[in-house]
Amino acid sequence: MVVDVGYWKKVIKRILALILSIIGIYIAFKMAVFYMPFLIAFIISLLVEPIIKFMAKKTKFTRKVSAIIVLVIVFAIIVGLLIWGITALVSEGSNLLSSLNYYIDEGYNYIIGFIDKINFDELQISGEASNVLKNSTSNLLETISRWLSNFLTSMLSALSSIATVGIYAVITILATYFICADRLYILDQIEHHLPRDWVKKLSKNIKKISSLLGGYLKAQVILILINFVLVLIGLYAFKFFNMRVEYPLLMALFIAFADALPIVGSGTVLVPWAVISAMKGDINLAIALIVLYVVITIVRQFLEPKVVSDKIGIHPIFTLIAMYTGYRTMGLVGMLIGPIVIIILKPIYETLINKGIVKTIFDKR
Repeated sequence: MVVDVGYWKKVIKRILALILSIIGIYIAFKMAVFYMPFLIAFIISLLVEPIIKFMAKKTKFTRKVSAIIVLVIVFAIIVGLLIWGITALVSEGSNLLSSLNYYIDEGYNYIIGFIDKINFDELQISGEASNVLKNSTSNLLETISRWLSNFLTSMLSALSSIATVGIYAVITILATYFICADRLYILDQIEHHLPRDWVKKLSKNIKKISSLLGGYLKAQVILILINFVLVLIGLYAFKFFNMRVEYPLLMALFIAFADALPIVGSGTVLVPWAVISAMKGDINLAIALIVLYVVITIVRQFLEPKVVSDKIGIHPIFTLIAMYTGYRTMGLVGMLIGPIVIIILKPIYETLINKGIVKTIFDKR
């Protein structure tokens, strides 16, 4: 039997290229987390770039002066919002942490009461099933309590660490200024230190990725931000009218996180919350939550066609697989990162995907 060495070299080369691309993206995300202040600075610089250009054009100021004026205004707004947000989060997080056992006990008693109402004899199920169900409920709630406690403790210690927050803030502000003021110089330096072939390939792929990913992220950020603001205003309004909403900012952030996940959406939080409130007899809060959900759904349906110009062209099942893979490898943050990795890989391997990945890898041509 004659082995076609050339053919198998091509196959191995294609497989290695695919594997290295995935590893490269994974390392890039890890580095992005490590260099988070610079990533935030880069994102802010992209957002304020049109404003800086507009100011430089209209006022005839130099780019550096325009960048300073715009960034002073932008960071004044951001710092003000951060001070309010951190103060509110520390207050709500501390209150929730101190009351966590009460809520877990209340939830356990409610579930056990519901189980006790079930007639296991009529269902022809042994009493052991009831005990197993109660024990499983207790273990589940204990796990949730432990996870929430660890999460809130970590969040509070991070928010309360003035030195760390201060260092992050200073580095982010300085990095944003340098990126905005010396944008062309930085791009020239990157191009100067990379091989010409790399620059061509990177430029080609970055244009595709930035067009697809940039548009997707920009649209999602706008929609999620609008959703977050509407939910936050709604929950604070409910609290003002003496409805039982004790942690409006935390809940608004949690709902925004759910809304950021493809397929999931804010309804997975608001609807169960409304149902539980109705079952506990709090009809006013239940109706208010449903009305809030209807409002944000209508707003999203109205804005989405205007904000999202192109579909990402990825079937929901692959998005779901990406979310699950991200969760298993990187936790909750991975659920957000997973679909983004798919979006990045799609334009790079568009030809390969269109022709069929396995078929193209093992094609003899």
